[in-house]
Amino acid sequence: MKLRPFFEKEITDVLEIHPACALLGPRQCGKTTLARHYADVYANSSGQEIHFFDLENIRHLNALSSPALALEPLKGLIILDEIQRRPDLFPYLRYLCDYSDKKFLILGSASRDLIHQSSETLAGRISYIELTPFSLNEVDDLRTHWLRGGFPKSYLASSDVQSERWRADYITTFLERDIGALGFSINPVLMHKLWAMVAHYHGQTANFSEIGRSLDLSDKSVKRYIEILCGSFMVRLLKPWHENLSKRQVKAPKIYIRDSGILHSLLNLSPQDWFLNPKIGASWEGYALEEVLRSLNIKENACYFWATEKGAELDLLVFKNGQRLGFEFKHSDSPKVTRSMYIAMEDLKLETITIVVPGNDTYQLTEKIFVKGLHPFVRQNYKLQLN
Repeated sequence: MKLRPFFEKEITDVLEIHPACALLGPRQCGKTTLARHYADVYANSSGQEIHFFDLENIRHLNALSSPALALEPLKGLIILDEIQRRPDLFPYLRYLCDYSDKKFLILGSASRDLIHQSSETLAGRISYIELTPFSLNEVDDLRTHWLRGGFPKSYLASSDVQSERWRADYITTFLERDIGALGFSINPVLMHKLWAMVAHYHGQTANFSEIGRSLDLSDKSVKRYIEILCGSFMVRLLKPWHENLSKRQVKAPKIYIRDSGILHSLLNLSPQDWFLNPKIGASWEGYALEEVLRSLNIKENACYFWATEKGAELDLLVFKNGQRLGFEFKHSDSPKVTRSMYIAMEDLKLETITIVVPGNDTYQLTEKIFVKGLHPFVRQNYKLQLN
């Protein structure tokens, strides 16, 4: 089992402040494994009891049909796994948070927007942590991680072929079972077509009308389907930043498949030749973007892209500690400063622009523009967060 100290520290910090911590992330990203390991650490350090309810286990689900009888006598840490199956529990959890000293670790495979009752009923009592699949900082091999993605069973598979097979099965299960478990009635074949089309738009501005015409769907239906993929951590919509300038700026979001392995499966890229595919630049952009956001611990409301209709653009704009940080992602071993970077630096008043590349080199191109290898960049920032 791979330990995940950053997330263990996050859970500890949250439960010192709040009675409840929600650990949200895609299915099979390691939530249950992390929760069980944290429970062992918690029990050993505090001497408190641990109680685990898996809401995909019919016995546990039946026990919680009377939540007062099941939960009120318990003491210590209570873990509720796959909470999206019983969102009606949240009002009673609010009562327990207010009138007992119990602690709750709540696991879910949907975002807080999809599990909307938690944010409404547990406001002020809960904090949310997004658990991602393995990050680059948690693995040894960038190339394998980029190819296979970060889902534990995909990354740790015995071969590229086995990894590819696991991802294909994951996509099928997600479409045929998991979306339904979230309460949505959607044609899995149609959703698969849309998901694959989104993969072809990876790294581009989203054109909902064009996607809709291809699938004979309305813009409204396309947006709803993509919202479900975003809410289940499969897709990221990166919003455009609108600076108060006279220049006309792009207003549509950019769209990304969040896990690089899932992207490669949706694009049917072979492990033997994926590195030569024309999509490799877009794949690198999405992969590196996710890793930068994770390593800096950037929330959704603090990251954007920027582009003008005349062609100036910036792949990623991050707001952190009162600074504006710019990022460009280049699949190159010798990136150059471009006119677009100078325009972004001036118009957005950036502190720095970092050009993120696959290698390990770090060097300076101008006073405020740097080239940094993704792996050393990520490791440096995780170390800062753990200290």
